[in-house]
Amino acid sequence: MASRPSTGHQASFALEPDVLPADAPLAARMRPRTLDEFVGQEAAVGPKSLLRGAIEARRLPSVILWGPPGCGKTTLARILARHVDATFVAISAVSSGVADLRKVVAEAKERRAVGLRTVLFVDEIHRFNKAQQDVILPYVEDGTFVLIGATTENPSFEVV
Repeated sequence: MASRPSTGHQASFALEPDVLPADAPLAARMRPRTLDEFVGQEAAVGPKSLLRGAIEARRLPSVILWGPPGCGKTTLARILARHVDATFVAISAVSSGVADLRKVVAEAKERRAVGLRTVLFVDEIHRFNKAQQDVILPYVEDGTFVLIGATTENPSFEVV
């Protein structure tokens, strides 16, 4: 995997580490790291699924992952980013403001300029306000990053 520009860590977002420290919590160390280790979602990422076909072709689309807490939405997003050699940046729609999003966009542009990809994971995406949406939409549309949103709410009704 190519070298990634440093982005530091903020309270509202963080990069996915390539190697976990030995003292990381057991759940973090045991978390699936590949699609083959990710079980229980055959319809979504099984060998014949549309999503699996897309990522095996290295064409990861922007998606919304919907399900109850603890079902693996964040883990799947990390696996998808890793599978396409993208930098994984996670933020919370609840605690991230427009300034945080602009910083993520700027860093994704830097990565893109040197041929690196970014996956922006937005937890609780149904909580995004209009200003937050307006900041990232042009960059999702132009491919600056792939957006993976996670929500416990039905996206047909709650995600704007």
